Amino acid sequence: MMRIVKASAAYFAVVFGTGFVLGTIRTLWIVPRLGIRTAELLETPFMLVAIWLAGGWIGHRFRLEKRSVPRLVVGMFALAFLLAAEITMGITLQGLSLVEVFTTHDPVSGSLYYALLGLFAVMPWLCGTWQKHEAA
Repeated sequence: MMRIVKASAAYFAVVFGTGFVLGTIRTLWIVPRLGIRTAELLETPFMLVAIWLAGGWIGHRFRLEKRSVPRLVVGMFALAFLLAAEITMGITLQGLSLVEVFTTHDPVSGSLYYALLGLFAVMPWLCGTWQKHEAA
């Protein structure tokens, strides 16, 4: 169980760290020039790549069997960590209420954001199904 929690924390940290860096760039330089929706849409493919790479890496790094339930658990725990971080940052840094954290997204880019959250949760498992060789 400890290996799953460590893998979840590592997966969360990699993706959250990437999102934090990209979000800073988006907020400071892209939003003022192109607007929130366009900036978030431009960020989405980079986050997709980060999720995909981290999802594959986590299985190798923590030697998770391909197509295994532990891979899904890693993704779900990582999603819980990510949502906790999003809530904490929304409330403390942006002064939003708990409801506002989830309801103030742009309808278009926000929909993609929620789709990415779902993909983030299952990516370790998906990467395991795509692997050609069993993890050592």
